[in-house]
Amino acid sequence: MTKKIHIVGIEGAGTSALATVYGRLGYRVSGSDDGDRFYASVLEKEGIPVEPTFSVDHVPVDADFVIYSTAYADNVEVSCARELGLRTLSYPEAVGELTKEKLSLLVTGTHGKTTTSAMLAEVLRSAGKDPSAIIGSRVRAWQGNALAGSGELFVLEADEYQDKLSYYFPFAAILTSVDWDHPDFFPDAGSYAETFRRFVRRIPKHGVLVSSADSASVLAVADDATCRKISYGFDGGADVRIVNRETVSASESGPEGIRQRFDIETKDGSLGTFSLRLSGKHNAQNATAVIALCSFLRVDMEAVRDCLSTFVGTARRSEYIGLYKGIPVYDDYAHHPEELRATLFAFRDAYPDKRIVAVFHPHTFTRTLALLPEFAQSFDEAGRVLVLDIYGSARETAGGVSSADLVREINRYVRDKAEHVPTISEAITLLRESLEPGDILVTFGAGDVYKVAEGVVGKEK
Repeated sequence: MTKKIHIVGIEGAGTSALATVYGRLGYRVSGSDDGDRFYASVLEKEGIPVEPTFSVDHVPVDADFVIYSTAYADNVEVSCARELGLRTLSYPEAVGELTKEKLSLLVTGTHGKTTTSAMLAEVLRSAGKDPSAIIGSRVRAWQGNALAGSGELFVLEADEYQDKLSYYFPFAAILTSVDWDHPDFFPDAGSYAETFRRFVRRIPKHGVLVSSADSASVLAVADDATCRKISYGFDGGADVRIVNRETVSASESGPEGIRQRFDIETKDGSLGTFSLRLSGKHNAQNATAVIALCSFLRVDMEAVRDCLSTFVGTARRSEYIGLYKGIPVYDDYAHHPEELRATLFAFRDAYPDKRIVAVFHPHTFTRTLALLPEFAQSFDEAGRVLVLDIYGSARETAGGVSSADLVREINRYVRDKAEHVPTISEAITLLRESLEPGDILVTFGAGDVYKVAEGVVGKEK
């Protein structure tokens, strides 16, 4: 008999991917949400019905279990499921069950999780390993954010927020970065790093930790692992090292053809030259983490090389949206100071002679307040910055900081560089009137700032 699953908050990045995996495994999946419907098309393509509101009437009384996003732990549907005596699982608990069933390869860290996990899953798929995967964004090559393969490998983008990592059972892990984030849950950098320390201790001795050699905070966490350890990066002491990196500028390749190439050296010799259709040193690092793990797994390196050379990334990660009066427009999910800095450097690498106009949508009041000085110094490579009103979350709608405060801090370093533009519609109007030849436009944020990029080029949905 087919098992039935209901997911509360099904349109999240992780929950929609989990729904896809269960659906492809033969489960009957239903769900509900009242969000921005960013993943609605993914679920529609999978034939998974979604209720656009929450109601006790949506809970199947014969469900085998009910899964809920951690943002909806107190939801009426969750309460109803418990009253009915149905088994209820949070999203990380449900994913944790999947990590027990396969050889699980987890990608975690403050930054780079989505791109790295998508690269890894796509490389394994292209190499014939038929993996399963849950990724936190749409992978362009899949037109979705999940795979449900018959192979033994399971790739998971593993989020650290709310200590979700404690539910997972890794065979191998990639640790990209450890930069304090989510101050609403982790009160300081020490508690934030500790969640990663506990995680790497759980990797079995026969497994592996692949960790960035370019970050002192990552290396400090990696010291706690008892499994085999492989370091990667630009650092001369890395086990898997990036050398001879060069970028093909967008003026040569066009806005959709940005490329970089680099050589990989290991302690056992050279792995040769690799090419990427993604710009930025951070993406070279992401790809090298994948190369290092695939080498450990003995994946054919020519298959790795071929796949990386054609990988076009994921939605909302330096995604090319289109042209407005000849001006390239991109959108990116960056919402932490280090992410903003790295992504802006990547665009400067690709467009050395352009003025970068950045539109930033701060995400959560707690993060903006805790990292205000760091945010203010993240926009060095931008020539002009528009800051929208802070995008809150299901957990907070106000706080002790405003976007005007951030604008003031940015302008302390470069006068009149930033301006406060409260709404998406106002930003679209202002940009369409004021963008100049020689500009590129990049929108940044974890909320719905992508609507600015789409509105400027006339792609409103």
